[in-house]
Amino acid sequence: MSRSPLTVLSALSAALLLALAAPVWAQSHAGHATAPTTTDASPADDRPMDHGSMDHTKMDHSTMDHGSADHSQMDHSTMDHAAMGHGVPRAPAPTEPLEPIPAVTAADRLAAFPPIDHGAMEHAPEIHSLLLVNRLEHWDGQHGSGQAWEASGWVGGNIHRLWVRSEGERSDGRTGSADLEVMYGRSVSPWWDVLVGVKQDFRPADSRTWAAFGIQGLAPYKFETSATAYLGEGGQLAATVEVEYELLLTNRLILQPLLEATFSAKDEPTYRNGAGLNKVEAGLRLRYEFSRRFAPYIGISHERLFGDTADYHEAAGEGARDTRWVAGVRVWF
Repeated sequence: MSRSPLTVLSALSAALLLALAAPVWAQSHAGHATAPTTTDASPADDRPMDHGSMDHTKMDHSTMDHGSADHSQMDHSTMDHAAMGHGVPRAPAPTEPLEPIPAVTAADRLAAFPPIDHGAMEHAPEIHSLLLVNRLEHWDGQHGSGQAWEASGWVGGNIHRLWVRSEGERSDGRTGSADLEVMYGRSVSPWWDVLVGVKQDFRPADSRTWAAFGIQGLAPYKFETSATAYLGEGGQLAATVEVEYELLLTNRLILQPLLEATFSAKDEPTYRNGAGLNKVEAGLRLRYEFSRRFAPYIGISHERLFGDTADYHEAAGEGARDTRWVAGVRVWF
């Protein structure tokens, strides 16, 4: 019996579709064959798994989905982590040193604590000394030129000292004024000394002796201050107050302002001194310390006389004011 071409084509198409569907059908049935089955229609057992009885060493953890596991339900206390290979147990720490410590001998003690020879120790001397030439200068002013000095020194200990101070001035080849003070000083605080002694004035025509009493030290904000009262012959009472300050522009360049004033209680025409404020000197000196012991300087100084003192000097042909340029050196030993 002969078949039509349409019938033959339909049979071939059906055979091709069956051939293509055969592997998918076989894989699906293989998956169902390996899937776990239950004997009844009841739901799966919800009891937690006992990881303690499982052999984790034979499990392939690389293919497990730990992200979806509920670690809160795991009983880690019953798990043998040593057998799981998560870590290697450490050996206990040794209780004894790897190398034995030698016993301390008498030679070791002697090397660590040598005997002290107190007789060979050098102690600081109890007596110290200092000589400071604060100003040794040449000046050039409106009424001439000359030289001036101011120096102080002491010898003694930290509490008791013998002080020596001197100040003077020369002009036109003659000494216009000069004085020397010798005083006993006692420290009353870490910053202040009380001074008691005598002062001797040296002049070309005459000289005077004074009893001196004063105080000197470092005021707050590091102002070097000195105030001295003098009791002279005839009951004359005089006083001198001096304040200095050192402003460090650099470690070696220092600007030093100075202010000094003198007073008298009585009028003395013989010495051309009036009662009250006699003279005020204000100076500004800039020094450079090549070393702490040697420092040249330049500066300017202005002097002004007041009251009857100015009248006495003007009557003698001298000016009541004078501005001077100064240059000198500051040294100490």
